[in-house]
Amino acid sequence: MGDRSQRIRDRRLIGTVVLGLAFLLRTVGTARAHEEYVVDEERDVTVGEFFAESLTDPFVVGPLLAGGVAVVVVIAIYLVVRPLPRDIASFRAAMQEYTEYVPWLLRISFGIPLIGAGFSGYFISPALHVELRLLQVTLGFFLLFGLATRVVAMFTLAAYLVGLAFRPILVLQLEFVGGLLALALLGSGRPSADHVLQYVAGTSGTVYGRFDPVYDRARAFQGWIRRYRSLMPTIVRIGLGCTFISLGLGQKLLRPGIALAVVDRYDLTAVVPASPELWALGAGLAEVGLGLALVIGVFTRTSAATAIGVFTLTLFALPDDPVLAHVGLFGLASVLLITGSGPYAVDRRLGTAEVDERTDAVPGSA
Repeated sequence: MGDRSQRIRDRRLIGTVVLGLAFLLRTVGTARAHEEYVVDEERDVTVGEFFAESLTDPFVVGPLLAGGVAVVVVIAIYLVVRPLPRDIASFRAAMQEYTEYVPWLLRISFGIPLIGAGFSGYFISPALHVELRLLQVTLGFFLLFGLATRVVAMFTLAAYLVGLAFRPILVLQLEFVGGLLALALLGSGRPSADHVLQYVAGTSGTVYGRFDPVYDRARAFQGWIRRYRSLMPTIVRIGLGCTFISLGLGQKLLRPGIALAVVDRYDLTAVVPASPELWALGAGLAEVGLGLALVIGVFTRTSAATAIGVFTLTLFALPDDPVLAHVGLFGLASVLLITGSGPYAVDRRLGTAEVDERTDAVPGSA
């Protein structure tokens, strides 16, 4: 009976996360894209004109179909052959040894961008120039030091959501939702100020322990939230996946003019001899497809590694794109490399997740 109640609570929690992120995705049509960091103008083309021209061009449709078929064939071959079993198992085991560093990785991945945003004069996204230096630098340093991590994470998330309600352009940094929720769930981990203070407060005879106002409450809260810790990879998956979907739609498929402008500015057709329409449509579909794969949890570590590759190529291909805007994305993808899919993932049905994977082993703290 207890297990059934726990499953119901888990499903309600993950359902709430999914609905919240789905609501945020509704704003994607009103947000400007990352491409606006590097171009000032876009081609004068409507979505209808773009798709009408692209989908009637065999040199666009052909490569897209061939690429899609190739992906399906590779997946099918892998599921049948299951190559390199020892190598894959060894890699997974190596990644699991880094689970204790996941909270630290998340703190760095969102603390540094907040500090950078404060000193650079924008609010979370480089596309929103609002002077909130003291607030963001303070929140960023609290996250880096791991001080009051859960409270700071939830406060930062609330600030982001308030900003999003007034300026939908903040959907560009949608990864903050998944990252900050994961931090609120895990806590600070080690090394962190929270861990040191809690250790001192819990040591018998310490002077600090007599005056610490939160030790008992923090311990009780940690015991309560521990039951939900296994959901952390699922939250990260959905957060990163929805970010990819929103960027693929908002940057390319629903706003092809700016994607085509980026292709023109960096002469990407000279890098890969394909039409600008194929570049824009292919990149948009690839991002949406990768996002969906992450959301449903299929080949999660492979998808995360692919995401890291996409971010890296973007930074080299678009040198004007601000690096700080991608740090959180790198962090979430790196977390998934370590943890794998977590619960509620297709990987567990396909047998592509570890049978001994225990994501609730990711440590948390005050």
